[in-house]
Amino acid sequence: MERFAEALVIIFWVFCDGFVNGIGVNLGTQASHPLPNSVVVQMLRDNGIDKLKLFGAEEGALNGLRNSGIQVMIGIQNDMLPAMAADMSAAEMWVSKNVSSYVNVGVNISYVAVGNEPFLKTLNGTYLQSTFPALQNIQSALIKAGLASQVKVTIPLNADVYESATGKPSGGDFRADIKDLMLSIVKFLSDNTSPFTVNIYPFISLLNDPNFPLDYAFFDGSSSPIIDGSTTYTNTLDANHDTLVWALKKNGFGNMSIIVGEIGWPTDGHIDANVQYAQKFNQGLMNHIVQGTPVRPGAMDVYLFSLIDEDEKSIQPGNFERHWGLFSFDGSAKYQMKIGNNEIVSAKGVKYLEKRWCVMKPTASITDPNVASSVSFACGNADCTSLGYKTSCSDLDARGNISYAFNSYYQKNDQDDRACGFSNLGSVTERDPSTLNCKFPVMIEVSEGVPWRMGGAQEHGFASVFSVLVPLLLLTLC
Repeated sequence: MERFAEALVIIFWVFCDGFVNGIGVNLGTQASHPLPNSVVVQMLRDNGIDKLKLFGAEEGALNGLRNSGIQVMIGIQNDMLPAMAADMSAAEMWVSKNVSSYVNVGVNISYVAVGNEPFLKTLNGTYLQSTFPALQNIQSALIKAGLASQVKVTIPLNADVYESATGKPSGGDFRADIKDLMLSIVKFLSDNTSPFTVNIYPFISLLNDPNFPLDYAFFDGSSSPIIDGSTTYTNTLDANHDTLVWALKKNGFGNMSIIVGEIGWPTDGHIDANVQYAQKFNQGLMNHIVQGTPVRPGAMDVYLFSLIDEDEKSIQPGNFERHWGLFSFDGSAKYQMKIGNNEIVSAKGVKYLEKRWCVMKPTASITDPNVASSVSFACGNADCTSLGYKTSCSDLDARGNISYAFNSYYQKNDQDDRACGFSNLGSVTERDPSTLNCKFPVMIEVSEGVPWRMGGAQEHGFASVFSVLVPLLLLTLC
């Protein structure tokens, strides 16, 4: 899954094999109206966040991080791996353009992430032959550039690269079909004092298994613990993480540094994606990572996913994909949460468009034959993922659903009056149509040269195939 890092602490300065443990963030960039560089950097500083994980090497984003002191993990997208693997000069050119040139002007690049979950089963082996050679070539290019001691290579991997034959962490080993490849990669990372990076998503475990115990996703004990010898596991993170630790230990790499590259909880778009669960999970995570896991105690190195919602992400895995942020699209905090002893704070200096909304005309009828096609068009070209069963806007009636769809398209098009036509069904109002639970947004202004935009992202546990939401079911919601 690709994107640009998201927000949280660094209250620990615990060194392990040369790496700083603590909390970082992924910041996704697939947004129609991204926040300006200066606002994002200030937002990170205000929240004590000094580690970012990026999914590409976008010029504006990296320039915005000059002299910020923020530690950066910069990514190479999967579709670039074959070229990096086949041509050493391509790797050298990439390092020169995207690492050396920024390090020289004060960007604190500490890691290069070579690919993103390239061994997902759903990718059908597309990158099995190119990932390791690309990793080797990027490492050689860093050595040639004189940066290998400062910038380490890694590969963010999905947790499906390892498994347990016993269903317990102590049974952990690397997936049989890629074990030889994984051991070659792990040895290479170890030889170059580089970390193993893994993405762990308890929410996805819950989503994919109807029998998954809900409390096992959180950190306050579980009614269905896993007993592994003398060790009791009461949450998914510990069990998943220690399965990896055991896989590494069995193969001779028991002391290898581990980074949790992505972990988080979405707030909308699914019955289990809500503010209450997200707050519970993320605050629990903040409290839990200080102590580490049963097999690997001590502060963990974690990057939360993610900082800001993204209204242009693929929703193939589910409508929740656009709602992973600790903060909404405008940088406003979604809920109270402490990073260390400090509450997270919203972005400052955000500029909004006028307080105007597009709604369904009071005189229009929901039985008008143009309603269905208008809603379909609006949702297919904007974002209606807050509409549906047990979502934040599920309290709307049919007219409210239609208005929400119209307003989403209207705001995405910067409140252009032509974007509120809809076969004469829409009208502009200065009266906020929001309800207690459902917010009808007003879009933020986007200055010229807005920065934080990158290429496409791979979604959680799925291949990256862009799809469009066309919820005709909106018309039946009451």
